[in-house]
Amino acid sequence: MFSYWEQQSFADYQHIVIGAGIVGLSTAIELKEKYPKASVLVLERGLLPTGASTRNAGFACMGSVTELLDDLQHMNEDEVVMLYEWRELGLRLLRKRLGDEKIGYAANGSYELISEAEIEALNKIDYLNELLHPVMAQKAFKLANHKIVEYGFSPSYTEALIENICEGELNSGMMMKALMAYAMHCGVEVKTGAEVVRFEEVGHKVNVEVKDPFRNEIWPLTCDTLSICTNAFTKKLLPEVDVTPGRGQILITDPINGLKFKGVYHFDKGYYYFREIDGRVLLGGGRNLDFKAEATHSFDLNERIQSDLEQKLKEIILPDTEFTIAQRWAGIMAFGENKYPVVKAFSQRIYGAFRMGGMGVALGSEVARRLAELHHC
Repeated sequence: MFSYWEQQSFADYQHIVIGAGIVGLSTAIELKEKYPKASVLVLERGLLPTGASTRNAGFACMGSVTELLDDLQHMNEDEVVMLYEWRELGLRLLRKRLGDEKIGYAANGSYELISEAEIEALNKIDYLNELLHPVMAQKAFKLANHKIVEYGFSPSYTEALIENICEGELNSGMMMKALMAYAMHCGVEVKTGAEVVRFEEVGHKVNVEVKDPFRNEIWPLTCDTLSICTNAFTKKLLPEVDVTPGRGQILITDPINGLKFKGVYHFDKGYYYFREIDGRVLLGGGRNLDFKAEATHSFDLNERIQSDLEQKLKEIILPDTEFTIAQRWAGIMAFGENKYPVVKAFSQRIYGAFRMGGMGVALGSEVARRLAELHHC
C-alpha cells in the first residue's frame, strides 16, 4: 500500500524518461529546458546506468579511416556525412554543456594503426578529407608514420599510422557524474533502482509500472509523455524495434613505467581501440571475433576475446614491454541494420532514442536534442 503523501507527490509527472545513461539524462535536460515548469523524472533500473555509459573506453569517437570506408560499403556518401555531423554536433554540445574540465576531455585527436591488409586505405585519405570537409572545415586525417617507432608499436603489424585530429578522449566516470549533477541542477528528478516492467498509453496519459525491490510492490506512475532511452535493452520494452545488443570487452593494465604513448588509438575498422589513462593501457574490442556470442545482454567476460586482447596487447601495442592486467569488464552497446540511431515518436505520447552503435559519447547529446524536438506537449 502507498501513503497519501507518496501518491500526492511521487506518482504523476509530465515527462518520464527511462534510462539514466548519456541519452536518457540528456533527454531529460532538453525537456526541462524546453518546458521549464514541467516535472521531469528519469528512471534507472540499476544503481548506475546499466549499459555502456559508465563501462566504455572513454573515447569521443567520430570514425576512423577504415571504419568510415567500411561504412561506405553499406551507406551512401550523404548518409555517412550526415551521421558524422551528428557525432560532431553531439560532442560539441556535450562539451559546451558540461565543460571540458568536468568531463576530463582532451582534444588530442587519435591515431589508427594500419596493417598490411589495409594499406589501400591510405589512398582514400584525401577522398575522406574532401568528403568530410563540409562538416569539419579542415582535413580530418593525415599520415603520421614517423611516430610508429616513437610510440613503440610493432612494425611487423603497423605498416602506417593515420592521425585523426577530430577525435578526443574523456573520463567516462567524470562525465556521467557531471551529467547527473547538471540534470538535477536543472530540476530533473532521478530515481535509481527503479525498473520499468510495463507501460500503457491510456487516453491523454501514459501509465508506467515500476518495480519497487524493497517493498516488493509495483509502483504505478502516470505521465504526459514517456521517452524510452534504454539503448541495447530497448527490446524489453519495445519488442518490435531493430536493436541487437553488442557486448564490448575491455581490460586495463597496471601502471607501466616508461609508457611511450599517450592519447587514443584504433585498428581493424574500429573493432579494436586502446588508450593511455593514468599511465596504464586500456584496450577494448574483439566483438568481430564472435558476433553471435557477443550479441548478448550478459556482462560476463568472453575468455576467447579476453585472450585475444592480451595477445594483441603483447604483440602489437606493447611488443617489448612487460605488463600485468589490473581489471577486466564489459559494456553492452546497441546495433541495428544500419548505423543511424533510432530517434522516433511512436505515438503522440511515446518516444524513443536508442541504438547508438557504440558511439554514444559523441552521439548522445545530439540524439537527445532531436528527441526533445519531437515532443509537442
